[in-house]
Amino acid sequence: MIEGERMKVVCIGHSTYDITLPMNEYPTENIKYRLDRHIECGGGPASNGAYLLAKWGMDTTIMSVLGEDYYADKIIESFEQIGANTKYLEKRSDHATSSSYIIANMGNGSRTVLTSKKPPKRKLQMDTSVDADLILIDGEHPETALQVLLENKDAISVIDAGRLNPDTKMLGKLVTYLVCSKDFAEEFCDTKLDYKNHEQLVNCHKQLQEYSKTNVIITLESHGSFTIIDGEYERIPSITVKAVDSTGAGDIFHGAFTYFIGNNYPLRDAIRYSSITAAISVTRIGARYSIPELKEVLEYDDVI
Repeated sequence: MIEGERMKVVCIGHSTYDITLPMNEYPTENIKYRLDRHIECGGGPASNGAYLLAKWGMDTTIMSVLGEDYYADKIIESFEQIGANTKYLEKRSDHATSSSYIIANMGNGSRTVLTSKKPPKRKLQMDTSVDADLILIDGEHPETALQVLLENKDAISVIDAGRLNPDTKMLGKLVTYLVCSKDFAEEFCDTKLDYKNHEQLVNCHKQLQEYSKTNVIITLESHGSFTIIDGEYERIPSITVKAVDSTGAGDIFHGAFTYFIGNNYPLRDAIRYSSITAAISVTRIGARYSIPELKEVLEYDDVI
């Protein structure tokens, strides 16, 4: 990267269009509800991360496959408005853009997601040779992700490994940081994780690290994250907030982590600030509309 230039980050993964329905309680069958609002915005793990990175001032490129439809146009428009490079949002006529209807229970912060079938995992047809200082992937479009990783071996790379599958396992060995969900870790280690059981978390972390030969972080939902820092295993707790909508919280964590680790924050601080970012987001409705400003995160008073 040339001094004075913005850091170039490339995000590769699934894109969807989210329609969020805020409710004070979970709906009951055979009852009509009248809602006073709904929220529409783009979604998807690496896509939400890309939106955060662009919002926080990084030179952001998003790579994904969309349909040729209204949802695709809205997704592209939102990225253009935030200043992201949309050249590699590839529109295809052979399938519709993924969409999700999300029931956000504002009473307890839970959400229920009804999503359309994902398009096939495939390589983008256009030339995706790009220069990157940072790379964020989520396991979708694995051939494209592999190409970008191999062409940018000096880049810092992060995988948002939400689900264990052959693609996330393969790509997890090629990135700088394997940031995996509790579900991913439990399936990989074939055990039910207890965030209070330090020995169990250490054993699972060792298995993941032995396999991937890279930096491993296990996210534990509201109980923080587990990793190794300076040779010592530790759980970095999250912060307590009143959640109203948890949609996209994990995506936002991964986007923030990519930002902080790419800007040379120590690992503990990168995780801590990413947790704060995600915690702030769940106090608001709508994944992308809930992303806080960077200044708000850095000035947050409730320090872990």
